[in-house]
Amino acid sequence: MPAEIALQNPNRYPEVDRTALAAWLGKLVASLAPEAASFAVRFVGDRAMRWANRDYRGKDRTTDVLSFPGGETPEGRHLGDVMISLPVARRQAPAGDAVGAELRRLLLHGVLHCLGHDHETDDGEMERLERRLQRKWIDAD
Repeated sequence: MPAEIALQNPNRYPEVDRTALAAWLGKLVASLAPEAASFAVRFVGDRAMRWANRDYRGKDRTTDVLSFPGGETPEGRHLGDVMISLPVARRQAPAGDAVGAELRRLLLHGVLHCLGHDHETDDGEMERLERRLQRKWIDAD
C-alpha cells in the first residue's frame, strides 16, 4: 500500500504544485522507504523556519529544510515530517532553474534525514548517496 503523503502549503506559495509533488514524492518514498505508511511536508516562510530552527536545533536563523523523523503509529510507520522554507528555496534555486527542481532536491534531502542519514556526522556518506539519487530522481526530469 502506498504511503499517505500530506503536503501543507498554508501560505499558498504558487511554486508548490501539490499534485505533481505528491505524485513524485509518493514514488520516492515508495522506493526509499517501502514500509512507510505516511510522510508529511509543510512549506513555510522564513520567519516560521527561523523559529523552528531556533526551537529544535538552537540555531537562530532560517534554513532551507528541517526534518523530523517519525516512528511507529497505530496506522503503521510514519516516515517523518519535513519543513521547507519556500523563500530560501527560491533564493537557492540555480539561475534559470525552476524552483520546483529545488523543492524536489530539498524533499530528497529531508527524506534521507528521516531515514536516519546525517551529513554532519557521516563523513560524506549522505552527500554521496544524495548526489546519486539526484541523478535518478531530479536530474533525469
